[in-house]
Amino acid sequence: MIRLLIIALFILQTLAGVAQTNNAYYTSYDKIITGRFYFSQKYTSYQYRHDNESINIRYRPNTTLNMGVGATYKWATLNLAYGFGFLNRDEEKGKTRYLDLQTHLYGRKIIVDAFGQFYNGFYLDKGELTPRVNGYYLRPDIKVRFLGASGQYLFNHEKFSYRASFLQSEWQKKSAGSLLVGLEFFLGRTKADSAMVPSTLSGQTEETNLDQVNFVEMGPNVGYVYTWVIKKHFFLTGQATVSLDYGTNTMTSNGVNTRSSSFSPNSSLSFFAGYNSEKWAVSFVFVNKNIGIASGSERRIDFNTGNLRLNIVHRFVPRGKTKEVLKDVIR
Repeated sequence: MIRLLIIALFILQTLAGVAQTNNAYYTSYDKIITGRFYFSQKYTSYQYRHDNESINIRYRPNTTLNMGVGATYKWATLNLAYGFGFLNRDEEKGKTRYLDLQTHLYGRKIIVDAFGQFYNGFYLDKGELTPRVNGYYLRPDIKVRFLGASGQYLFNHEKFSYRASFLQSEWQKKSAGSLLVGLEFFLGRTKADSAMVPSTLSGQTEETNLDQVNFVEMGPNVGYVYTWVIKKHFFLTGQATVSLDYGTNTMTSNGVNTRSSSFSPNSSLSFFAGYNSEKWAVSFVFVNKNIGIASGSERRIDFNTGNLRLNIVHRFVPRGKTKEVLKDVIR
């Protein structure tokens, strides 16, 4: 299954670069290097809700704010970042060990968001426990494994550019929007050494002794994206997508497995804002995906994953040996 997912992503990435541009609406800088300095913070969270027991908790990881550099040339993008100590001093929330691989391929016709996330160690915010406790409630034993991808077709690709908002390798000069239609696939696991619902919560019953969740789901999605251009250089972009996935999940409580299958609505939201010009660009990026696991009329589990990012971009023409190497490697 993972091999098929990788092949599909490769095909979608290839198709993403095949399309015509409309220079009246946006300009492409495919033959120019788009260099960037950026700050980024990725995240994933696990939320458990039980209406009858009045339980609503969200486990969050203590992820780092990363600082890095990157570049885009034609279809290829490479970013390198690191969470330096002077940017991250929030030790009160415990320690999270994680590998978060997120790929957002914004072609002219095809949009692909792919995730590969491996998190160990979470915490609950202050005030989520009853009775309240001092400090954060730490759960270093909770582990989350999450893989998935979403692919969408951009109908109005002749007038609308996703690259202009996210990568700044293009410049949207006139306001435009587009309908999005596609498919998505997700699978994951959450596991803990003991019940994920703390014993200090009032109203706890045997049903809340959940310590492991496995799920897989797939389904169609539909959405809309629009960029509002102000005085040619400033832009605001919003994107919203809803889906109806069908999935199977297995809940484990006290060593007993309960399996169920059902439809589950999911959603994704993206927001981009900034300034764009021929050589310089600045942008703020927010990308969020919500994956819900329907496990009964009273109980629901949600995964939220996304990225917050600030980009400072400068474009320049490759020269000399750099130009020759790029021609040989990236065609």
